[in-house]
Amino acid sequence: MKTKKIPLRTCVISKEKLPKAELLRIVRTPDGVVVVDLTGKLNGRGAYIKKDMAILEKAKKTKQLERHLECQVPSEVYEEIEAIINQ
Repeated sequence: MKTKKIPLRTCVISKEKLPKAELLRIVRTPDGVVVVDLTGKLNGRGAYIKKDMAILEKAKKTKQLERHLECQVPSEVYEEIEAIINQ
């Protein structure tokens, strides 16, 4: 029996290639709103970050997520990401 291919994505902060299940997708929708995409299917410019508090802190400090999405990321989005990671 064939083994199922696991899709890999790259974390924009740590540059690690990881399975999609270990990453969170953050999306800038076409109307400019930044949201956390739990389904992985929202329309817009997406960026993946690893589900890790150290990576989230680095993203806040270096603003790499904002550069990748080409817009400001509100603090509420960072708080939502933190809540998802701590579950």
